[in-house]
Amino acid sequence: MSRLPLTIATGYYDRVRAILDGRICIEGCDVNYVVLPVEECFHRAWAYQEFDVAEIGFSSYLMTVARGGPPYIAIPAFLSRSFRHSAIYIRNDRGIERPADLRGKLVGVPSYEQAAGVWVRGLLKEEYGLAPEEMQWLQAGIEEPGRRSTFSLNLPEKLNFRPAPEGATLTCMLAEGELDAVFSARPPSCFEMGHPRVRRLFPDYREVEREYFRLRGVFPIMHTLGIRRSLADKHPWLASSLLKAFTQAKRLADEELCEVNALKIGLPWITAEVEATRELMGKDFWPYGVDANRKTIETAARYALDQGLLARPVAVEEMFPPSTRDTARV
Repeated sequence: MSRLPLTIATGYYDRVRAILDGRICIEGCDVNYVVLPVEECFHRAWAYQEFDVAEIGFSSYLMTVARGGPPYIAIPAFLSRSFRHSAIYIRNDRGIERPADLRGKLVGVPSYEQAAGVWVRGLLKEEYGLAPEEMQWLQAGIEEPGRRSTFSLNLPEKLNFRPAPEGATLTCMLAEGELDAVFSARPPSCFEMGHPRVRRLFPDYREVEREYFRLRGVFPIMHTLGIRRSLADKHPWLASSLLKAFTQAKRLADEELCEVNALKIGLPWITAEVEATRELMGKDFWPYGVDANRKTIETAARYALDQGLLARPVAVEEMFPPSTRDTARV
């Protein structure tokens, strides 16, 4: 019996390694697995639909659902998640000591729809009372000029948003004082190289983010896994088989985090960190599936709608195939 050839493209994570190395198979499929930087993966997936299955940005996916006929259909396997208080980089010579001090400031973003930026703007408004329209926005590549939004944007008229001058990058503009702040998932290189005028808004971001989870119970989703729509329609079984395999791969990665006999991760106190994280967030602190993530999913959709990225509200039931929302239990 022939098996379905399947090309999968994602970043390289511990939670996909068991599929990469063959310990976990995807039922009925022969897999060609392509590992890419996430920016390249997103570009090739959205612009050309090169892959059968691809890691995609969650906020970008919500935009395609709201507009109708998304080229990829997501399953609730959330390959990338991160708290984003740490993603706010500021000049330390602009009087910015707290979130309210960003009011009126010029903020650079690599793309306005980037999930990290959606979460930062959402938490700034919800936790600190600072709305996006109270800042000015400029878009550019972090390290390379010429970056543009993946999709056309129809942002609110009251939002002050513009592209950067030709040849500009966020890291150079921040280092040279042309920007007051940058919101970015990837740290600007000027920060990583220790520029004396650039720092995080929340230097103690770990404690701030832990407190955010205590209060809200939300672990932000950055990326999900998408199946090319035409393939998902042709093979209805594929979505469930993919979710099953990626869930099993994540479970193996979770087990390796806790192995104390011979540490799998090159950090001496990794098991203590796992214990502290589980005490706060529960045993399965990085859950897949809809039920365990409903509050986080709904928060992401609410933020994207409020920020003008969605043409209409998007319900959780529209985002994922029914078979991935109602899995078998033993």
